[in-house]
Amino acid sequence: MYLNRLPQDDIFVSSEMKSLKSITGMETRKGLENAIISNGKIVNVVSNSYGHIPNELFFKKAEQLLMDANLKYHKRTINRNDRSFITDFVIEDGNQFSLKNGLDKILPMLRFKNSYDGSEKTSGHFGFYREICTNGLHVAQAEIAFSIKHSKNNTDLIMPRLNLLFEKFLNNEYYEITKKFREMEEIELIDTKAFVKDILEKTKLFRYECSDKNDDPSKKSRELLDMIAEEGHHYHPTPTLWDGYNAFNWMLHNTLKKTFSRQERLDKVLFDEIFALV
Repeated sequence: MYLNRLPQDDIFVSSEMKSLKSITGMETRKGLENAIISNGKIVNVVSNSYGHIPNELFFKKAEQLLMDANLKYHKRTINRNDRSFITDFVIEDGNQFSLKNGLDKILPMLRFKNSYDGSEKTSGHFGFYREICTNGLHVAQAEIAFSIKHSKNNTDLIMPRLNLLFEKFLNNEYYEITKKFREMEEIELIDTKAFVKDILEKTKLFRYECSDKNDDPSKKSRELLDMIAEEGHHYHPTPTLWDGYNAFNWMLHNTLKKTFSRQERLDKVLFDEIFALV
């Protein structure tokens, strides 16, 4: 089962906020008084008003909220260069949606993010997890979300009650988005090259052609086309929009070098452009 093989990076690396003057012996200008040190490396420079939120505080409190809400979950943790971190809680309950004759399970997922370099908001949102290929799908994050400011007054982390948010998510976005997933599965992709080229032109995710002088598909484009063909071969006589979306999604989250937040925004753009073809 894929959920038993989720990545488990060490997100509880040592971290502290320390004055730059104590490190360098030099005076600093106002607003750049302190350094954030993660696993022995300076990853950010911040002001005296900044409140450092260690992963131990944020992620452990987040997990306690799930336990308090009696939600059954599997956990995935990702550490990017000791600077930005996520914990995904893939939630298992009776609200499981599936496609492709029940073989393609889509589970509710709750993602929490924190960063020591300022690249990510300390935040949480609901989304979807596609079990078959270990993708995180983030097309439903807009409404059920929260963030916490890094100020000295917020380091005690006042966080929402997750059981109420989860119920709201299931009653609204979960139903609406899974309905769209079903509609995408019913649309066949007759010309996958034209589809990939069209979506790339609209989203600017990367370039379809090899170069200005060569119109052949680039290496990434060929990888996309191969993934779409493989997905379609396993489940349908012809690939569908659902296969196309998931090929783009997989590449976005596994191949392209983007921040977590940028991945989520691009995922939403991809989904909207592809669903517009329904």
